[in-house]
Amino acid sequence: MTTAPDSKGILTTWTEKTGGVIAPEERLPWPQTIVAGLQHVVAMFGATALAPILMGFDPNVSILFSGIGTLIFFVITGGRLPSYLGSSFSFIAVVIAASAYAGSGPNGNIGVALGGIIAAGALYAVIGLVVMFAGHAWIEKLMPPVVTGAIVAVIGLNLAPIAVKGVSGSGFASFIGLLTVVAVGIVAVAAPGSLRRLPILIGGLIAYLAYLLLANGMGMDKPVDFSGVANAAWFGMPNFTSPVFQPAAMALIAPVAIILVAENLGHVKAIGVMTGRNLDPLLGRAFLGDGIATMLSGAGGGTGMTTYAENMGVMAVTKNFSTALFVVAALFALVLGFSPKFGALIGTIPGPVLGGLSLVVFGLIAATAGRIWVENRVDFSSARNLVTVGVTLTVGAGDLALKFGGFTLGGIGTATFGCIILYHLLAGLERTEA
Repeated sequence: MTTAPDSKGILTTWTEKTGGVIAPEERLPWPQTIVAGLQHVVAMFGATALAPILMGFDPNVSILFSGIGTLIFFVITGGRLPSYLGSSFSFIAVVIAASAYAGSGPNGNIGVALGGIIAAGALYAVIGLVVMFAGHAWIEKLMPPVVTGAIVAVIGLNLAPIAVKGVSGSGFASFIGLLTVVAVGIVAVAAPGSLRRLPILIGGLIAYLAYLLLANGMGMDKPVDFSGVANAAWFGMPNFTSPVFQPAAMALIAPVAIILVAENLGHVKAIGVMTGRNLDPLLGRAFLGDGIATMLSGAGGGTGMTTYAENMGVMAVTKNFSTALFVVAALFALVLGFSPKFGALIGTIPGPVLGGLSLVVFGLIAATAGRIWVENRVDFSSARNLVTVGVTLTVGAGDLALKFGGFTLGGIGTATFGCIILYHLLAGLERTEA
């Protein structure tokens, strides 16, 4: 593997190329780059809009900050690390717990959640600075694959009850929810070409249309109301919200930074494999950029940010790794963020459709743990690994909360810190057979 080349200035400059594999510091002619950048907007859109909806946030604001965050990430990494920053699902469970969100409609206690998101972003940025000056080896020792896999699995399992609740309101809701799951699955395995990279977007659209046919057309359930879309302006200011800094909520949400580190570490290494380059020297910058983007997003009413695997999939298919694509995609996201009509349209997505999408997304998050363990050949004949993973999954799925004085550490935080501590405690005591 080669090391990512440095540019002569602060940011990389793109060399035009007309075909073949496009490196991060290269680009196709601008018309083709713009079209390819739009494809990355489509790839990120489903998840970036879904995550804020599940937390009661304004999706318009989160879309806007995903664009701003991507530009911040681009600048801090010097334009050398192709990535799109979208809404992180890792925040959902702790945000719901901290804000006592009922599960539908706007989150009336969003300010408290935003203060926690800023705290997580600050901790994440500090970790990035430490990595920039002390190197990244300690991160991999602190969180080896057996630990990162367990933490990722906990996120999906902890969220499972929310997804099930979303499709359990009535027989019709269950039908639409399961139809959504089937539609997403069919798109993921059977759609032609690059459409397989957009299962959430296309599967959700199919389920939405089915709901409209059965509810609006045949009167089988509450119809979708489009009056808000008709009355909304095409362009206007997003509904920004100010954060509220409540120590208990900040303590509950801040540990998500550890999970974001594990996610970003895996993404950077995956991009390194795809590009044939050693991108590890950029890890500190990547953490710092993502942390700052998360803080800024939380300051205005948006979700926490993370680098997106969906866009990595598009790069793997197209062999186009130009960072210019993500500047283009970010600018498109800024335009969408300033469209109230677009936000009103997102708000018409029926609850059962969201519930079905949640079943898929949360399940995929949990299943990602298996991929991490298999790809890194984690040895589950080891009692240390088995005990660490088993306890972590149970603590996270059962949402074990620990109280310390005036604040509570939720299930994901308990599982995250418990996993790291237990693994290293057992590692120090483990005996090898003679």
